Amino acid sequence: MSSAVATETTESLSDTWVSAGLAGIVGTVVFGAVQMLMGATGVIAVAIPALYGVSGPNLAVGWAIHLFHGAVLGLGFALLATRPSVEPYTRAVGSAAALGLAYGLVLTVPTAGVAMPLWLSAVGFPNAPPLPNLSLMGFVGHGVYGLVLGATYPVLRRLL
Repeated sequence: MSSAVATETTESLSDTWVSAGLAGIVGTVVFGAVQMLMGATGVIAVAIPALYGVSGPNLAVGWAIHLFHGAVLGLGFALLATRPSVEPYTRAVGSAAALGLAYGLVLTVPTAGVAMPLWLSAVGFPNAPPLPNLSLMGFVGHGVYGLVLGATYPVLRRLL
């Protein structure tokens, strides 16, 4: 009996991580599309690749890195979502979307607000944003990311 419980728990945790990573990618696709529609293609094509030493506009590399970051931050959401006090709110799309929205808004400060300007300055990027780099567009984009991440997460959990 205990081996059945252990297997079920392991599969459940695996589904959690896969669902969160994939939901993070879906959220990033929507976030990136919003950025591009709002005229911030340069963030994806220039600034994000510059974090890793890629110079010049490269939209494909920027998208690949952005999607990777979104998946990793999705895993961070899984850390939150698996807390016993939080997990019940991640079962329904509405409450999970609200949790994701809050997560995305909070992420704006350490990611775009602090890490990105410091990192870009450290690699010598000439157009590094000021510290802190907090803007309405940053909060909107990360809010959209979190909202989609949170809404997608319970759906993927049920599908996987």
